[in-house]
Amino acid sequence: MAALEHIPGDEFAKTVILMAGTSPIMAVLSANRHVRLSKVAAAVGEEVRLATEAEFAPLCPDCERGAEPPFGNLYNMPVYFDTGFTADEMVFNAGNHVETIRMATEDYVALVKPIRAELS
Repeated sequence: MAALEHIPGDEFAKTVILMAGTSPIMAVLSANRHVRLSKVAAAVGEEVRLATEAEFAPLCPDCERGAEPPFGNLYNMPVYFDTGFTADEMVFNAGNHVETIRMATEDYVALVKPIRAELS
């Protein structure tokens, strides 16, 4: 999506749904970075793994798979936000692969109140 819309990768926020034990969590990081499970585990305090499609699809039933917006709080998931995301504005999928939303990163943080941690 970021490349199609000519959005720099450091501004596009991607979401990764993970399992911490039996609980889903959402990691949010720049599209040009890779989630490091060991770093997420250190932030969460337990082992984590990528959620399977069968695990995450029912969590966000109103979203296309792979287009979940970074509002895990709306889906009863804790949100971990990578400290490597430093852009003043962020762009993210609006629940589908066609529409995006742009907002100030500080507004996102104020709304979601994510846990800031090194994830990448």
